[in-house]
Amino acid sequence: MLHFKKDLKKDSKSLTPNLAVFTEDTNFPKNKLNEESIPAEVAYRLISDELIDEGNARQNLATFCQTYMEPEANKLMSECLAINAIDKSEYPKMTEVENYCVNILGDLWHAPSNGTTLGTSTVGSSEACMLGGLAMKFKWREEAEKAGIDINAKKPNLVISSGFQVCWEKFCVYWDIEMREVPLDEQHMSLNIDKVLDYVDDYTIGVVGILGITYTGKFDDIKALDKLIEEYNKTAKIKIGIHVDGASGAMFAPFVHPEIEWDFSLKNVRSISTSGHKYGLVYPGVGWVLWRDQEFLPKNLIFYVNYLGGEEPTMAINFSRSGSQIIGQYYIFMRYGMNGLKLVQQHTRDMAVSITREIEKMGIFEIYNDGDNVPVICYRLKNPENHKWSLYELADRLAMKGWQVPAYTLPANLQSTVIQRFVIRADFSAEMRDSLIQDLTMAIDYLEKNTHTDTAGKSMLGKQGFTH
Repeated sequence: MLHFKKDLKKDSKSLTPNLAVFTEDTNFPKNKLNEESIPAEVAYRLISDELIDEGNARQNLATFCQTYMEPEANKLMSECLAINAIDKSEYPKMTEVENYCVNILGDLWHAPSNGTTLGTSTVGSSEACMLGGLAMKFKWREEAEKAGIDINAKKPNLVISSGFQVCWEKFCVYWDIEMREVPLDEQHMSLNIDKVLDYVDDYTIGVVGILGITYTGKFDDIKALDKLIEEYNKTAKIKIGIHVDGASGAMFAPFVHPEIEWDFSLKNVRSISTSGHKYGLVYPGVGWVLWRDQEFLPKNLIFYVNYLGGEEPTMAINFSRSGSQIIGQYYIFMRYGMNGLKLVQQHTRDMAVSITREIEKMGIFEIYNDGDNVPVICYRLKNPENHKWSLYELADRLAMKGWQVPAYTLPANLQSTVIQRFVIRADFSAEMRDSLIQDLTMAIDYLEKNTHTDTAGKSMLGKQGFTH
């Protein structure tokens, strides 16, 4: 989020709370430093009061981000807040723990057993996607130069469905890549495999397959994409590969849908990124990216630093950051194990599907995703013209009960379709489910009985209630 400098002439102030150690009428500026220090308990109280009307994170059904961890995890992570994860010579055990996590994920994603798979932690799946994209760009450049292709003749390009997460748009802008979007349509709510090769040429750095589209939760058919790329590579000047954006699905599918083939078991999947703070069950922010083999991570993207006490390789956009989230990820892996994570993720899936069944009974919604693949429920009004209200107004009514539920338009080619989305997480209980359904039913009943002008649906189309 970008922030602008405030006009200090109009500066807002914090008023010390009643019963504080300072007098009630003591003011503190918010947009510039105090002249003097204040007691810790007063600073705590002022900031706590500033946040008093913040939304309840557990009722935030807009976000994939984890909102609960066990007390033992909280304690362990708080003990590691001061550890700089990048300082590998000073904190070698942290480096070992990161390596454990990379190996666990490699095993989970069927990495080759020859020991050539490598990976790293990141601050989230967006950075992981950036690194995966950079590796594709640099690998393409190496291969293009060998093939005698003029790399300056035109921009390299990346092929992806129009259901991409915003980090891919950022990647293409930041690193001067042409984004080629394969549009979604009513028959193809994920990557249209039949259209992919229409967008591929000698300047294509790779194809992104999405395991859990942000808008709808749908999975791209990575297995079919792999087969397509295999055929293409037989005659291509430059062989291309697949990066799997598994921000949500890569930490979920292995435990709930092990039969789906999408990972390194497929020949042309070269890299996979995921978020540890979504269905990896860790607080924000931690992500992971793995490459199936060292050949797919060009050496000039790996840097060696020695000014922290030892020469260590690093592949990252960020530098210093706390190791607490890496520790949190390892705690989750150690605490639950394979069978425990299966139980947790299957429970979350079952919760999502049960909510979908209740929504279906209402008879007015068309379900786009029922929460079975990843626990994301998406629906639209079957006949919006028959209702005096929109999904934007339904979101507003639910917000009055504390539920943060996004309503938004679908991407290019489907912009006229407004859908609503519930993201169900591991801490979503049966009691919360019942409350949500009750509040949803009451909100619809209220809107049906009260005439409303669809101001949100008409004037705020696509601008309200949804962020990535």
